[in-house]
Amino acid sequence: MSESSIENDYPKMKGSRDYGLSGKSIICFAGEDWWIHHPHSKNHILKRLAGQNKVLFVNSITMGLPSMSNADFFLKIRKKLRSYARWLKRIPGGLYVMTPVSFPVYGNRVGRFINRWLLALQLRLVMFALGMRKPIVWVAIPSAADVVDMLDRGLLLYQISDKYDANEDSALSREIIRKWDQNLKKRASLVIYSGRKLFEESEVTNRYFLEQAVDFDHFAEKTTEVAEEVKSIPKPILGYFGFMDYVMDVELMEEVARLRPDWHWLLIGRKSNLVKLASPNFHYLGSKPYADLPKYLQHIDVYVLPWQQKNVFTSYGSAIKVREYLATGKPVVISPLYEYLKTPGVRIYRTVAEFIEAVEDALANDTERDRLARQSVVRDCTWDVRTQQVAALITRLLNNQPAVDVRAYEMRLKASQTFDEGGA
Repeated sequence: MSESSIENDYPKMKGSRDYGLSGKSIICFAGEDWWIHHPHSKNHILKRLAGQNKVLFVNSITMGLPSMSNADFFLKIRKKLRSYARWLKRIPGGLYVMTPVSFPVYGNRVGRFINRWLLALQLRLVMFALGMRKPIVWVAIPSAADVVDMLDRGLLLYQISDKYDANEDSALSREIIRKWDQNLKKRASLVIYSGRKLFEESEVTNRYFLEQAVDFDHFAEKTTEVAEEVKSIPKPILGYFGFMDYVMDVELMEEVARLRPDWHWLLIGRKSNLVKLASPNFHYLGSKPYADLPKYLQHIDVYVLPWQQKNVFTSYGSAIKVREYLATGKPVVISPLYEYLKTPGVRIYRTVAEFIEAVEDALANDTERDRLARQSVVRDCTWDVRTQQVAALITRLLNNQPAVDVRAYEMRLKASQTFDEGGA
């Protein structure tokens, strides 16, 4: 989904595990920035695969800047410049992170031509330095369509996590984004969807539904240590973590804060200039290290996802944070995301009144049995499981076997009421 905001410093992984894929070179064109955003699916999976493979994570090359009138225009430029300064870094575990220098200008052929050659030159240099030959290329941002064929690559995977042509972060023509998307779908050995709605609406034959997962042990962690910043916040506390931008339903949040002034909101993450929350019961803490999150989350009573309901982009979202919420065992109240409409333990609201009613019910009636039930929904939906799935998919494709029996797979998905582990 939209960029999140918690510093990407994972808890250290315990040793190197065999996920069924080794000795390969993998380059991922990500839709997010390793140094800035809350870990997405690619971060979690590739960090695991890096134990036995050469992995290069390419930070988002963007789909162009928003218009200069956008309140976040200069904020985004500053963030990207900070990322450029790191260019290529190796992180613990062996994965390499690269922020290639590019010009976020895709609205004309000249700009795209310059970017294509600039990106290809940098990537070829890094591939040579790292000894990467015929890499598996994993594309998770449409703008990479212009450069993937300029690399001496092997397998091409295209992951679709969002409704890209509805993204409001870019002023780029929707026609260009759709063209990139269509080209990648045609050339990819496999098109991977991370959202149920995206998958169900797709007409691509070689597609696979790779559901989101959760770092279960991290979010289910029970700690007696509570961050000093939250100790003085009165209860009950509604909690949200992640980047706060145009997807947030600020009007609903302000109205709830007015009607229930004794409820306090704990907001963790970076905040867009588009989000202005004036009520005194909003407590904005900014970004916190991923590894430190349990110290902040223990103090929350109810997790909320107050996203805009009329926004097309968010309606296709699969919001990893909902699974992270469930892993804590705490009550979860969210806007009606298609991905989670049938998920046990999730309270759905559509109006301010329903939001208040759902939170009141959670505060008054939630039990330990409810908490355990919520955790059971996601306990086995871990990134280790997803990594094994991806490794199996890649192995089958490299052996010239079909990744999945699509017709049988679709029948299984339709019969599923909640998270389905799928199968490679």
